[in-house]
Amino acid sequence: MSFYAFNPHTKTFYRPIDAALRWCNLVRYETQIVEAPWSYPEKFATLFPQWPCLHAAIEKIYDAIRNGELPYGCLGISVPMGSYVEPCQLTIRHSDLRHWMQIYYPDQKPGFLFESGRDDHEKVSIGAFLALQADRDTLLRELNTLRHHHQDILEDLKTIGLERDDLKAMIKTKGQLSTRSEITYQYIIGVLVNLFLDHSPSGKPLSVFKNQAAIVDAIVARHKDVPGLSKRTLDEKFATANRSLKKSK
Repeated sequence: MSFYAFNPHTKTFYRPIDAALRWCNLVRYETQIVEAPWSYPEKFATLFPQWPCLHAAIEKIYDAIRNGELPYGCLGISVPMGSYVEPCQLTIRHSDLRHWMQIYYPDQKPGFLFESGRDDHEKVSIGAFLALQADRDTLLRELNTLRHHHQDILEDLKTIGLERDDLKAMIKTKGQLSTRSEITYQYIIGVLVNLFLDHSPSGKPLSVFKNQAAIVDAIVARHKDVPGLSKRTLDEKFATANRSLKKSK
């Protein structure tokens, strides 16, 4: 939607009298003014002596048209400069009138051409800026924390990977595991899982993992292509290890 649609006094184009009365903030008297013979600006001084601004404004507009400063048209359609147009059909486009006003009367900002609300919306208050800056700083701190957690998880997974490689090497060198060796490995797995989920004497978590499911998810996410490390297998192995560890106690 066009911005100017919010202003009921704004049009796509204006007759000189329409522009002049809006320039002078006389829209409330529009009906009375446009019924006068406005195509004869020289009569305005006597017709409306109470509004000297109106006579001056329409004179300025006609003077700008005569001197090629302000493009104009016929019933809203632009025509080449110098073309004759009947006074009652003479029109000026909103954008041309606004541009002309910016150049020749930069100190004046009539509302129908320069809606103050537009500038207000485009400006950001210092309070809004500081609030946005604070939000950005908070997000940066949270991102930093997440990066540190991510690094801790990678270190934990690296440790788990080393333990797994050691176990695989032992299997290759010793062949079939004995019942005692298998129970020992279950103890090791159970202890590691409990260690990751345990807390220090001061109550600080020993790892970033909140529960066993989080450990399983992390392993599966990073080693999904490794045979034997599916979620189902890990859940079963961890459960077996936990049972073995509890029996040992």
